[in-house]
Amino acid sequence: MTRTTRSVFVALVVIVVVAALGFVYASPYIALDRVKRAADARDAQTVNEYVDFPALRDSLKQQVTELLTRRIDIQKSGNPLAVIGAMIGAALVGPLVDSYATPDGVAAILNGIPPRGDPGERPPVPSAASDSSVASGPVPAPEAPKPPQTTAGYRSFNTFVVTYQHGAGDARYSAIFRRSGLVSWRLVAVDLNG
Repeated sequence: MTRTTRSVFVALVVIVVVAALGFVYASPYIALDRVKRAADARDAQTVNEYVDFPALRDSLKQQVTELLTRRIDIQKSGNPLAVIGAMIGAALVGPLVDSYATPDGVAAILNGIPPRGDPGERPPVPSAASDSSVASGPVPAPEAPKPPQTTAGYRSFNTFVVTYQHGAGDARYSAIFRRSGLVSWRLVAVDLNG
């Protein structure tokens, strides 16, 4: 091997290694984009590849139960009917969690609409195209809600966190992804405390 051939070979190896490391680093951002697009498109098969639903369900159950417990603690000194309402909400944690541990729920979470812990709460359903036979004229488009401020980054080598906040005074929450393999990531938890 000549010196020039060796230099070219070393340069190619360095380029391949840097590209591979760049791909490993970017892999959670790619996974986040893919799962968000799939959830928005209601592509359940693709969402299932990027979401660990049993782990997400456990996380949501814990987070919503804590949210309701804090509400009950705050309302104990106030209105007794509010306490009863919060207790009823605590009894309905299961159905709320089940409704958010779905592709529609994942779409809501990744679009800045986390569960609030309200009794009977369900993730918003995408609006269907209006039926022209029912409408008698042009229907004004609803004003789109302002997208949340989003930050994303590694918490550790195997944990990637996306934090959402709608405004400076609004509550924050996080979607937590865990590494599953070298470049595969799955949504495993939600932290409603930010």
